[in-house]
Amino acid sequence: MAWWKAWDLTETLKSELSGKFERLIVALMYPPYRYEAKELHDAMKGLGTKEGVIIEILASRTKKQLQEIMKAYEEDYGSSLEEDIQADTSGYLERILVCLLQGSRDDVSGFVDPGLALQDAQDLHAAGEKIRGTDEMKFITILCTRSATHLLRVFEEYEKIANKSIEDSIKSETHGSLEEAMLTVVKCTRNLHSYFAERLYYAMKGAGTRDGTLIRNIVSRSEIDLNLIKCHFKKMYDKTLSSMIMEDTSGDYKNALLNLVGSDP
Repeated sequence: MAWWKAWDLTETLKSELSGKFERLIVALMYPPYRYEAKELHDAMKGLGTKEGVIIEILASRTKKQLQEIMKAYEEDYGSSLEEDIQADTSGYLERILVCLLQGSRDDVSGFVDPGLALQDAQDLHAAGEKIRGTDEMKFITILCTRSATHLLRVFEEYEKIANKSIEDSIKSETHGSLEEAMLTVVKCTRNLHSYFAERLYYAMKGAGTRDGTLIRNIVSRSEIDLNLIKCHFKKMYDKTLSSMIMEDTSGDYKNALLNLVGSDP
């Protein structure tokens, strides 16, 4: 279906539906990269910025996916995603988001230089635990420009040197959205499917549902790796994703989500 025809249909659906169900159906009408571009645009427009949405998308996508999202963003909103992020955020958070957007972490060769991994671990330790104050740029540079296989080795070496995990160091050295961004990079590096399982769980756990997070993660992963995410969800929380959706949502919205999620692992 041509995008402009889908757009007409989306506008019609908006006038017929309402609330969370409308939000889900509209999300499904968008081509994948345009949907993620829309989520990023919505996270920045108006008062206040939803940093968590930007962090989630930029830290969990491949270089190719980010390039497609940037292209869709420019086509649909007439501005550069990088420039809009720079205008909407500041300080080290802006630096880490722009660095992630540039997608320098992909290295499909899987080659790890043990010497460089050890050097990176020593540099991270020197930038955090060993000095008064933190050299945030050293953390940002290593986390955002090294491949996942390399970083896993760095995290191992770091733990030997510091006697604590990289996560514990980040929590003690940073705070707020910068801490969230760094921890998200670490989580996505360790296990992308576990990261999404955690996002879905906490979207529904406790009082109220974070419907934006729930919809975005189910829709954006439904044709990529949702089955793997469901398996990790069950292992991590000893319940299925669909059973939690059953408990936490209702009506057409619940039925549509369950249809997307499919049968339990």
